[in-house]
Amino acid sequence: MTEILDGRALSHKIRQQLKQRTARLRERGIVPALAVILVGTDSASQIYVRNKHRAAAEVGLATHDFKLPETTTEEELLALIAKLNVDPSIHGILVQLPLPPQIDSAKITAEIDPSKDVDGFHPLNVGQLFLNNPQSLPCTPHGIMRLLAEHQIDVAGKHAVVVGRSNIVGRPIAALLLNADATVTVTHSKTANLRELTRQADILIVAIGRAEFIKAADVKPGVVVVDVGMNRNAAGKLVGDVDFTEVEPIAEAITPVPGGVGPMTIALLLEQTVKFAER
Repeated sequence: MTEILDGRALSHKIRQQLKQRTARLRERGIVPALAVILVGTDSASQIYVRNKHRAAAEVGLATHDFKLPETTTEEELLALIAKLNVDPSIHGILVQLPLPPQIDSAKITAEIDPSKDVDGFHPLNVGQLFLNNPQSLPCTPHGIMRLLAEHQIDVAGKHAVVVGRSNIVGRPIAALLLNADATVTVTHSKTANLRELTRQADILIVAIGRAEFIKAADVKPGVVVVDVGMNRNAAGKLVGDVDFTEVEPIAEAITPVPGGVGPMTIALLLEQTVKFAER
């Protein structure tokens, strides 16, 4: 019987724990606060920010919105970040991506105080992660590791294959898996014989943004599959990067889409904000 790695259930459990932690902080006069900066009117970003607000309110976090027009200059955004960096009432800073073309995302990320970098994207935090001394973790990869741990899936000594090399998921999850003693192969669009490598995986992490790319023939029996994808198929149905119908009967464990990795990302973002406030 294939085990379903239920991100909704675990994220609910984490949020219940966070309610207790935020209550203890408030007793000390500390209100954990997350600053969310949204530049422009990207519809997907607006939905994601609303979801973050609902989850933050549920666990007792304060959120401070900074909605800036599409025409905002890089200098204006940098000035706002500089102000938030020195504001003691703000514990976490999140700049919602993507940013308009006139703004250099890498430059913006590098200007956030690393100790308030809830996304874990600052170069110093990325470096600490790869040195196995993490201070702030990217929320989606962290959520994947927590989901595996919750289901007592030990990655040590296993062959983990990562499909995708983005700075948001592919590269940091490879580092986390390596830190946890997995043997890691990172594949991408230029990888030769990619499907031969996915068939070798004990643990398969797929984050490439291609609907139902991984099929039954691409995995071996007993594999653990984590699907980070979020796509619409030809029929308009929300699906992952893995063909769930084909792969689920072969896998030992698998994440659903939706309801797998997605809920974990926001839960870990909130948890990291609370951790910064406690610190």
